[in-house]
Amino acid sequence: MTFFHGGGWVVGDLESHDHCCRVIASKAECVVVAVDYRLAPEAKFPAAIDDAWAATEWVTANAEELGVDASRLAVAGDSAGGNLAAVVANMSRDHEHVEIIQQVLIYPVTDGTCDRPSMTENAEGYFLTRSAMDWFHDHYTVTVADLEDPRYSPILSDLAGAPSAVVLTAGFDPLRDQGNAYAAKLVEAGVDVDHVEYEGMIHGFFSMDEAIDVAADAQDQVAAALKAAFAS
Repeated sequence: MTFFHGGGWVVGDLESHDHCCRVIASKAECVVVAVDYRLAPEAKFPAAIDDAWAATEWVTANAEELGVDASRLAVAGDSAGGNLAAVVANMSRDHEHVEIIQQVLIYPVTDGTCDRPSMTENAEGYFLTRSAMDWFHDHYTVTVADLEDPRYSPILSDLAGAPSAVVLTAGFDPLRDQGNAYAAKLVEAGVDVDHVEYEGMIHGFFSMDEAIDVAADAQDQVAAALKAAFAS
């Protein structure tokens, strides 16, 4: 599984998500390759996408050395990393040499083109704020037109034929509604989707398993889906 960390395309690194990756590797009993992609504002859109795709191609090319099956790959990420995972999963449909069978999207950014109710309802007080999202968008984009690029807003993509998906959203997350909408659009496109909205949770909860039992439950959900995908 190739993992892309969150951080609004601006912050985050291998260390910030090391615990998360180790937990998934242990629970899912799989190899996890964490990607240290270029960050904005020094590297603006679509640099992160280019790096995410290049890393996924590298995993495919080096699968034997990594001890993985190149025909059974997964991509995953949280927040902005979930955005990258979704886009890479969609790109794989047009590149036969990259075979992704599962995408794991943890409270992903899927739509930069509009405000949904949760962006207002959860604008302040729940870790990730609306002002922070605006700041991230401003630092990552070059022009307003970038927001309408499917590589930025994957909800604008044709999702038919996309890999099976696990989508996790949080009830008190500004990104809740766009994650829910993406899961619904995947279902409409005929994609097998395991979607859970964790009510009462905030953005970032997935990595809080040492303090929140629900986080461990979410990790177990992801691990079970990955195990099933790799075994099928």
